[in-house]
Amino acid sequence: MKKKDLETIKKQLIDEKTRIIRHLEELAGSSTEEMQFNSGDPADIASLEISQSGLQKIGKREKLLLKKIDLALQKMEEGTYGECEQCGEEIAIGRLMARPVAQLCIDCKTEQENSERKFNEDNGDYEDSEFDIVGEEEE
Repeated sequence: MKKKDLETIKKQLIDEKTRIIRHLEELAGSSTEEMQFNSGDPADIASLEISQSGLQKIGKREKLLLKKIDLALQKMEEGTYGECEQCGEEIAIGRLMARPVAQLCIDCKTEQENSERKFNEDNGDYEDSEFDIVGEEEE
């Protein structure tokens, strides 16, 4: 991988990490504020609980992405960034530019998704998981 490409991806990862941390801080602040100023009306409380649940789900996904970003940055320091964790081959630069936290090459990721799909079909679960809908969250 070219040094220039690696630096571009590193900057992208750091910028995304900064954005996520700010967003999580905002979520925590707005969540606390809503809890303090909400009335005891049952409808308001139900609405607040639904809102809190949604915020927790978003926060959980962002925390997972933060871990993946930290892992990618750590791999850059170790010199192993861009290696597929399954087959050991180099991950295509185009894939890394599009998905800097990718841990698998496209072939291994496709194989993984096909296995998951087959598993879901065998178990009678025909709906995609929430992670597949969002896009490659499991990786």
